[in-house]
Amino acid sequence: MQSVPRAPGAVPLLGHALSLWRDPLGFMKSLRAHGDLVRVDLGMMPMYVVTSAELVHEVTVKQARSFEKGRFFDRLRPLAGNGLANANGELHRAHRRLIQPMFSKERIAGYSQIMSRNAQQLADSWTPGQVVDLEQVMAGYAIETLASTMFSTDIGLPAVEAVRKNLPVLLKNLLIRAASPTFLDRLPIRANRDFDAASRALRAVIDEVVSTARRSGDADRGDLLSLLLAAQDADSGKSLSDVEVRDELSTILFAGAETTAAALAWTFHELAGRPETEEQLVAEIREVVGDRPVTLADVPRLEGIRRVLDEVIRLHGVTLLMRRTTQPVVLGGIELPTGTEVAFSLYAIHRDPSLYANADTFDPDRWLPERRGDIAREAFVPFGAGNRKCIGDQFVWTEATIAIATVLAKWQLVPTPGHTPKEVASAVAHADRIPMTIQPRQA
Repeated sequence: MQSVPRAPGAVPLLGHALSLWRDPLGFMKSLRAHGDLVRVDLGMMPMYVVTSAELVHEVTVKQARSFEKGRFFDRLRPLAGNGLANANGELHRAHRRLIQPMFSKERIAGYSQIMSRNAQQLADSWTPGQVVDLEQVMAGYAIETLASTMFSTDIGLPAVEAVRKNLPVLLKNLLIRAASPTFLDRLPIRANRDFDAASRALRAVIDEVVSTARRSGDADRGDLLSLLLAAQDADSGKSLSDVEVRDELSTILFAGAETTAAALAWTFHELAGRPETEEQLVAEIREVVGDRPVTLADVPRLEGIRRVLDEVIRLHGVTLLMRRTTQPVVLGGIELPTGTEVAFSLYAIHRDPSLYANADTFDPDRWLPERRGDIAREAFVPFGAGNRKCIGDQFVWTEATIAIATVLAKWQLVPTPGHTPKEVASAVAHADRIPMTIQPRQA
């Protein structure tokens, strides 16, 4: 352990927390200069950050059974309980077996109709010359779509409203809260008060909706709530309790809303700077979709949109993930004892210049078949890897593709002068603001 270099800039009591608060994305990128394994202190607690794609693969795939979810997820437990993102061991395996069918191709086909309807309603709500903040608009679309797939009847209306109101407050403070020393939670500052109040309100409303749905005894309505209530483990015969259903719904909200919103907002921003790429996408959409609504069958045929999304998620990906060793582990020639906190940043890995040419440049053509072979398989993990890979990745790809194709077919989004979007670190690197002017698409 003594041979692991320590990142510069630690201060008494807070360790590197100040560096994480001030510039989390820049700080995580800077660590690769100090080695493949670097010590960072969260308050008085050491955390060991792996900075190479090879070691991330060791943690997430090759030696995954030697790790459990770490401190980052412990800090999220008041929000998401023991949902799939936080669960460990057999509990995680059992819940994943239960939930996997809810993201089957057949289920996503049903969800895709909601996605397409919501995207069309969004596109139809705009008028020529209107200025919109894409970051807010796409967050609204993502939350609305998630809520619509979770709660399909009037029973869920209070939850939908609670999600709209409280989820943005929680996402705003999520990363800092998770990475901060616990004693800071008790400071009587507005950020803490807002976070705690939003957390309590959202959990209480979802609890009530789950309880009401359980009492109603309705058959499968095709939404995630009814599927979770009806789910039964084939091995044990056990069903999920109301608390477990609430935790899984909360987990899906936190995991799905910001990822999709950020990817969509950044996509339109990046395309505005690459008009030739945008024109290629519009031509592809007209050829594949024509004038009808976008369907699930169109998604795999919109290959240009997939390349753009791959590049957007590479550039603006997951900020920080953590694991904890459950037995001694050797990483990069260093033995880490049981209970060691290990972290990695997909954002930093995906911008590593040793893995990607012009790593900070938006270049969707790098994902063309003739060039993709130059990128190592371990170098691109947009939704994680191994047994912890995001269970809803196909949901996100489908939702984002449908939204992009629907909007691009009708509108051209032009950057509004006076503001350059800046990255803000949360669960992913989203934008502060992306003001854009809506212009009709020329035939």
